[in-house]
Amino acid sequence: MTVEDWPYGPCALVVGASEGLGAAFAEELAARGSDLVLVARRQAPLDELANRLRSEHGVRVRSTALDAGTPDGIATLARAGEDIGLIVCNAALSPIRPFLELTPAQLDAMLDLNCRSAAHLVHAFGPRLVARGRGGVVLLSSMAANQGSALVAHYAATKAYLRVLAEGLWAELGPSGIDVLASCPGPVDTPGFGRSAPTGRLVPPPMWPSDVARETLAALGRRPVVVPGRWNRIAAFAAARLLSRRQAVRLISSRTRAMYRPGSPRPAPADEPDR
Repeated sequence: MTVEDWPYGPCALVVGASEGLGAAFAEELAARGSDLVLVARRQAPLDELANRLRSEHGVRVRSTALDAGTPDGIATLARAGEDIGLIVCNAALSPIRPFLELTPAQLDAMLDLNCRSAAHLVHAFGPRLVARGRGGVVLLSSMAANQGSALVAHYAATKAYLRVLAEGLWAELGPSGIDVLASCPGPVDTPGFGRSAPTGRLVPPPMWPSDVARETLAALGRRPVVVPGRWNRIAAFAAARLLSRRQAVRLISSRTRAMYRPGSPRPAPADEPDR
């Protein structure tokens, strides 16, 4: 796709862009000639990424360190002066541990960053996109949204919210020229996934972030939900069509427990989802 064919210009907002999936989306968008506003909590990696993208792709990039899970962070983003044509909501918290071991503060933080920030961002920028008559929204959900699972019960529930929100907005905003997409990757080979300390072997192996970003952007405007990766799509189809809901929950829970044995889980950073 050429720069002239890219319908979501001139600038894209990527939230959770410091590494992993967010950085991969920034790279793919810059390659399409889109200017960028990059947001995450850490300024240094944002600046490093911004400098590289300016040098390699000749695009304009502004990097802003803030917490998108707070009202002040959302308000700051809503005041962005750039002509935003595409929003990528990638930031998430994903601690992997039994639900009852999460603190009330962790429960609230996950709702704030995983759910409320995405809803408020779309609500803030949506009228601008509608006024332009063209735009796009990508919400990073997860295959975990397909069913509940032990050790990620709250995380999976927040990702289910994003999938359902995207589906509803796809129908609601589509007539106004706004393409909305929920991307539901399985495990992705990101620094966050590595820091979560998985102890088991995944079959198939985790996807590369660049492949997830590329498949997601290719699906934008074509459907409301995409599951990147051929084997992930097969697994999702099999779980939905061949297993009962109870069987699917038990199977996924057993796989998650095998990946994260007692003593190994650690919370992933807030800048990106790791599932």
